[in-house]
Amino acid sequence: MSARSVFRLARRALVAGAMALATLPGGATGPAGPAPVEESWLERVAYLWQSVRGHLDLLARTQDVDELIAAPATPAALRERLQVARGLRRYAVNALGLPDNPAYRRHATLGRRAVVWNVVAAPELSLRLHTWCFPVAGCVGYRGYFDEAQARALAQRLVRQGWEVHVYGVPAYSTLGRLPGRWLADPLLDTFIGLDDAELARLMFHELAHQVVYVADDTMFNESYANAVGALGAQAWLASTGQGEQAEAVRQRDARRVDFEALVGRYRAELEALYASEATPEAKRVAKQQLFEAMRSEHRQMKAQRWAGHAGYDRFFAELGNARLGAMASYVQQQGDFERLFVHCGEHFGRFHAEVARLAALAPGERADALSASRCERP
Repeated sequence: MSARSVFRLARRALVAGAMALATLPGGATGPAGPAPVEESWLERVAYLWQSVRGHLDLLARTQDVDELIAAPATPAALRERLQVARGLRRYAVNALGLPDNPAYRRHATLGRRAVVWNVVAAPELSLRLHTWCFPVAGCVGYRGYFDEAQARALAQRLVRQGWEVHVYGVPAYSTLGRLPGRWLADPLLDTFIGLDDAELARLMFHELAHQVVYVADDTMFNESYANAVGALGAQAWLASTGQGEQAEAVRQRDARRVDFEALVGRYRAELEALYASEATPEAKRVAKQQLFEAMRSEHRQMKAQRWAGHAGYDRFFAELGNARLGAMASYVQQQGDFERLFVHCGEHFGRFHAEVARLAALAPGERADALSASRCERP
């Protein structure tokens, strides 16, 4: 490889790391509340370097999926999951209108439970997340690290400054399909390849949707749209493969998700009203804890009755806080609107993506209202 090629590859990797994780200098913003953690330029450079180094390490571990499937040394369990993923990748292009590019045609083994760890923070009496600004992705309500210890170190600094903080592992992230070449494309990872078929489909379709429509500075729009594509695409794929038993399990899982989001949404609205009220800070603190306990109580009742003991949401309610509630809202609050829009588009993914792209081009103040009112262009 020539020196020019090495330089070009390094430059692209730098862009990849920046797109995935790195903040712009001075990019931290947020609601009224504790002051943001001050960072020197050296700390900002160190953060950029960890993002580039982590992304390069990930890419260096990738292998071609077709070659892995054919290789005799590939464990049988991994070969089976890669075959499912390869079929999902074809389905994404042929049936869902998702991009036909090198993404998810390579695989990397990282040997850890998450690819990155995200830090989210909110004030004690607000659900609005503290935000960091990224070179391409715009301003988002999280900051990601390839090293869990570094994520938790930032969380501790934020807690000391008075923020409520939540740290969570992420199985995948997207570089939005904007990097050239097969080697730089988003790979399959061992952090999610072992998911059951339905959840693997949901995750892959979700991440590919970010390559179709992505709006800088509008996390809720982006993630709710991608969530809708993931859920709708997984349902369609299961139906196409005749996996009746798994399709029923997915319907039950989705029904619990709807119950969960409705429950949390009601209490989130009450908390937002409380935080915006003229009550004293001390009165707000007392009422906040009362609402949290009422939410937990309703969850326990729902778990025992409607969910037949399903414990999948126990950890969420055990770790309730403004940061966790704010992060959840960013991912699901508009998902129902997108799913309704899909129906108005005749359940046709091409028309659906086109309508979402039209909405994405609107001014930020118009986008949410237009989404809830949109009926789609149909032939």
